[in-house]
Amino acid sequence: MKYEIKGETLPVVICQLEAGEAMITEGGSMAWMSPNMLMETGSNGGAKKALGRMFAGENLFQNRFTAQGGNGLIAFASSFPGAIKAFEISPGNEIICQKGVFLAGEAGVQLSVHINQKLGAGFFGGEGFIMQRISGNGIMFGEFDGHLVEYELKPGQQIVVDTGHLAAMSASCNMEIRKVGGAKNMLLGGEGFFNTVITGPGHVWLQTMPLSNVANSLRPYFPSA
Repeated sequence: MKYEIKGETLPVVICQLEAGEAMITEGGSMAWMSPNMLMETGSNGGAKKALGRMFAGENLFQNRFTAQGGNGLIAFASSFPGAIKAFEISPGNEIICQKGVFLAGEAGVQLSVHINQKLGAGFFGGEGFIMQRISGNGIMFGEFDGHLVEYELKPGQQIVVDTGHLAAMSASCNMEIRKVGGAKNMLLGGEGFFNTVITGPGHVWLQTMPLSNVANSLRPYFPSA
């Protein structure tokens, strides 16, 4: 499979598949394709994996697109202004990401639920208690809100992230919630009561314009019911 990512604020990834090659995606992600791409909808791994994807914020079923009788073309477009990035997924090179990051992937890529072991991350962190775990073998395309900024953390090195800006991290990283120090800072600082702390080793991908922040900014301009 060969691919090309085009566009800046509203990107699309265009994939060139050889005969018999297949890709998986969530419903609604396909933008255009050649006529010889066969679509099949299924649970992709059985009911247990399908339920895990549902809890991770994805659809119960996935679409599988296979090139039939020759080379095929298929494109997947982003749903919000931002970025698309390709990830090489393999055993030991798995990532944890926010709900909705998974756009499409080669047939060997697996999407499952990741439950944060520290309950505080679920109750207080914008990144959520339930996230997505991307494993298996192959290329996965993730979509992110706004621009994407990356950091490589050494063992024990930390970065403090505001709500929603954590897009993805290596499975080797650890995520926890830390309370903002000082009552005055908490009540008057405007940054909320908690921050997310990511500890290395591993890679961290941060997004500059989380959709949740955009929604909060626009809410005052919509009439209340």
